[in-house]
Amino acid sequence: MSAIAKSPERIERRFAALKLAGRAGLIAFVTAGDPEPAASQAILEGLPGAGADLIELGMPFTDPMADGPAIQASSLRALKAGQNMRKTLNMVRAFRRKDGETPIVLMGYYNPIYIYGVERFVDDARAAGVDGLIVVDLPPEESAELTGPAAARGLRFIRLATPTTDDRRLPTVLADAGGFIYYVSITGITGTRSAAATDIKGAIERLRRHTDLPIAVGFGIRTPGQARAVAAVADAAVVGSALVDAAAKRFAAGDDPVAGVLDLVRGLAAGVRAARGEVRS
Repeated sequence: MSAIAKSPERIERRFAALKLAGRAGLIAFVTAGDPEPAASQAILEGLPGAGADLIELGMPFTDPMADGPAIQASSLRALKAGQNMRKTLNMVRAFRRKDGETPIVLMGYYNPIYIYGVERFVDDARAAGVDGLIVVDLPPEESAELTGPAAARGLRFIRLATPTTDDRRLPTVLADAGGFIYYVSITGITGTRSAAATDIKGAIERLRRHTDLPIAVGFGIRTPGQARAVAAVADAAVVGSALVDAAAKRFAAGDDPVAGVLDLVRGLAAGVRAARGEVRS
């Protein structure tokens, strides 16, 4: 069976394997095309070996309003270097020639998908080997034109929950969710601060009363210690701003951004794995 044929089940298989291993996962976010195309491809292909269990690949956009300065800058660098949706999908296609198992989720905003064409996008994403989508500015009430075609192709639509998503709102948010739930642990933009572990634990306990899907926690995780604390209570820790920061700083200094990012991922993965045996609610 080809890697593409297996793609609709990759996310579920990966979380099942993590559960069997008794640990949480590390989800690494990087922006496609950043800091430049060749380095970006090398980073993407190196993430699994460095310890990333799942990958979120950012689709560059000119106005990433939910993101902090680090990810905003990464989008602008990528766009300036010529990144576009076709090239982003080609990155996934090239990755799949070497790795048929690591789940890849495209993350970003609806505008680039709409401009590309929804039907064309979901067809091309599925064919490239994408497993799921996170579209941060598409609320459930306005998402059917994308979630319907995506579901028909086997693409999981990962929903976001936040500290302000109350129990009345959650059933609407979770109605067509698949793959996992991404819990945004703070209000505000990415990469600016982190939430207290006790707050995260309480939020996850509340979410588990509404869904059986795995729960990944992101926003503000930058160190192995923070990753370990999240991994002790969640099904996965998501790290993004720290990785794009590492790439940008190494690239600006004339050093190897690939090595910088992958070294950081190794440390974060060690932190996540160090939470093995700690109780996750």
